[in-house]
Amino acid sequence: MAINKNVEKILNEQINAEFWSAYFYLSMSNYFNANGMPGFANWMKVQFEEETFHAMKMMDFVNERGGRVILQPIAEVPSEWDGVLNIYEETLKHEEKVTSLINGCVNVAMEEKDHATVNFMKWFVDEQVEEEATVSEIIDQLKMFNCQGQGLYMLDKEFKARTFVAPAV
Repeated sequence: MAINKNVEKILNEQINAEFWSAYFYLSMSNYFNANGMPGFANWMKVQFEEETFHAMKMMDFVNERGGRVILQPIAEVPSEWDGVLNIYEETLKHEEKVTSLINGCVNVAMEEKDHATVNFMKWFVDEQVEEEATVSEIIDQLKMFNCQGQGLYMLDKEFKARTFVAPAV
């Protein structure tokens, strides 16, 4: 059975939002690179890879369900911030918005009684809980040492080792 048209529409919107998120994090990565913070740049580059993976996973799902993916232009992303803490606060706000969008996808799927999509979206719901918790923890750490000195250096060094590993889903 082909995917419901309302579900297809909301998933196409979410695919665009995931690609926008990828660009958002890539822009942050480049900001960090320009400001001599390669570890923070790497952390954001991994976020870019995760968001791209999310978009591709949704595209595959729509295609598997007999739907049609229609790619839309990606809106411009910001390129300037007021430092490390500001970036992670903006990241948390963004992840909270993504959570709301994911919940909207689930709501439409539930309204249309599309159980396959509800089941598929559960992974993304769980992923958003993890994303928000991770960013909140980073914000707490940054505040702990006031985004300065040895603490900032150690976090940058730690983030340099982060790698993207496609989740087994």
